[in-house]
Amino acid sequence: QVQVVESGGGLVEAGGSLRLSCVVSGSIVSIGAMGWYRQAPGQGREMVATITGPWRTTYADSVKGRFTATRDNDKNTMFLQMNRLTPEDTATYYCNADVTTYERSAGYRQRELWGQGTLVTVST
Repeated sequence: QVQVVESGGGLVEAGGSLRLSCVVSGSIVSIGAMGWYRQAPGQGREMVATITGPWRTTYADSVKGRFTATRDNDKNTMFLQMNRLTPEDTATYYCNADVTTYERSAGYRQRELWGQGTLVTVST
């Protein structure tokens, strides 16, 4: 079983910072692109930051200069450092990963996987 698990969300005052983590675990052969997405109440899911091969990082305009996405490939982990948070950043943040796995019963499989999300709430 492959799991994508986010952590680090919580309640923070406007202007504050949070650091999100995403860990991919299981029978992993390789991980391609990874990304952070968010969904605010009543709205659709939007891209926040993506890290694609060869590890180029793309940010949504709304977070440029405030958020920084990084990866630790040795630990199959991705981070999102969020600074100068505003109430408009309030959302559930999801990790997305393009994962290739190997299981004896299923062989090699490449799938796009999502975590369960972590809630970030920014108060005024």
